[in-house]
Amino acid sequence: MSVKSIAAKIFAKFVVNRMNRWASNPLKTQQKVFKNLIKTAQNTTFGKDHHFSKIASYQDFANFVPIRDYEDLKPYIDKVVAGQSDILWPGKPLYFAKTSGTTSGAKYIPLTKESMPSHTNAARNAILSYIHETGNADFVDGKMIFLQGSPEMTEKNGIKLGRLSGIVAHYVPGYLQKNRLPSWEVNCIDDWETKVDAIVAETKDQNMTLISGIPSWVQMYFERLKKSTGKEVGELFKNFELFIYGGVNYEPYRKKFEQLIGRKVPSIELYPASEGFFAFQNKQNDKGMLLQLDSGMFFEFVKADEFFSENPQRLTIGDVQTGVNYVLLVSSNAGLWAYNVGDTLMFTSVKPYKIIVSGRIKHFISAFGEHVIGKEVEYAMKEAMESFHCTVTEFTVAPQTDPLPGELPFHEWFIEFEDEPENLQQMAIKLDEAMQNQNSYYKDLIEGKVLQPLKIKSLPKQSFQNFMKLQGKLGGQNKVPRLSNDRTIADGLYKLLG
Repeated sequence: MSVKSIAAKIFAKFVVNRMNRWASNPLKTQQKVFKNLIKTAQNTTFGKDHHFSKIASYQDFANFVPIRDYEDLKPYIDKVVAGQSDILWPGKPLYFAKTSGTTSGAKYIPLTKESMPSHTNAARNAILSYIHETGNADFVDGKMIFLQGSPEMTEKNGIKLGRLSGIVAHYVPGYLQKNRLPSWEVNCIDDWETKVDAIVAETKDQNMTLISGIPSWVQMYFERLKKSTGKEVGELFKNFELFIYGGVNYEPYRKKFEQLIGRKVPSIELYPASEGFFAFQNKQNDKGMLLQLDSGMFFEFVKADEFFSENPQRLTIGDVQTGVNYVLLVSSNAGLWAYNVGDTLMFTSVKPYKIIVSGRIKHFISAFGEHVIGKEVEYAMKEAMESFHCTVTEFTVAPQTDPLPGELPFHEWFIEFEDEPENLQQMAIKLDEAMQNQNSYYKDLIEGKVLQPLKIKSLPKQSFQNFMKLQGKLGGQNKVPRLSNDRTIADGLYKLLG
């Protein structure tokens, strides 16, 4: 055992004990965060506009500060982007994390001196939690790869601008730098396919022990490793011991990963976003992720079923229940206030507070009132894959509201198989059964002959990669939405098929 791994175990014990202290006092922890945020920001433009000096309770805050998404907050962000100080948070942000927008084009999410530690420390603590739980620290002596966006940044009115993953790359601790891959030069390559090939060339002869990234793009890396070397990833990297992922549910990819690796590898799920590093998996036998209540973020929740009502009820951490689908709101030391992150989540535990991400509030299907969410289609796919012993590379689901004459509308599942089952129709029946078992609205629509059972459209290999490439979204932090409430993605996939 190396000095480095011994030190990692000692540090892991210290960090986990500190985490346990705030996790065991969740209400007090969040109240302390709330008071600090309001006090610090009361003299900002936003604080003055929303009477922060008069806020003495959470109810005051809820009365004075409405729920906002990016479009609603944009007038303030535009002032920050223009170089003005003390708008959303004292001073100016250190960075803007640039993300893909909708109606406003590019989105600029501020990152401040106070908020950056939440991004860097949470990822570190996720690894330390694993070390403390398992006692396994040998991987710290090997090479680690983080598949991410380019760390190169530009400037906008004196504030650095880049992708979140690229910004965080500047904060890798010194003790990890010599173990970290890819090299700076390779990491700066813009074209994703060129970058992956360069990463393969740079890593295939190394002792890779930890690999991290969004599953769909790590899968592409693994496939190209296998093509280049003719070896399974686990044979090539004999000491590969830990896979860290975030952004999407790993379960639909797990079987394919185990085939590419040739064995099972422990994994840790993270929940990072430009708006904050919200949660991470801290126990191997528990899929729930520990909500980061002590990281400069005050959380609110709205039941997803009520979110689009005129005056939805806002809840704090003490009001939530397990098994309910909530929309996540965050106020933070980056200058976001009652901000709709766009994600939906469910609590798996309230002692401590642990969550799973169930989908996106804008990524759902309710063309007929069925309220289908991402968690439901992913669970149905997992059931079907296990039943039919098949492997799925990627999939998405869209409503077909304009079927052929004489047909009822239906949900269309676009699936790219690694190995297709012999009977697609039987798999469609299994998927539909799993959906009806989970979603009573969907079941009622099927039984009431409003919808016909779902249909599968099998896609050729590389279809989703080709689609994302055409959208300019190949690689990095981009991912294919599991659900759409319209036919935009579906029509794009059909266009690819000719």
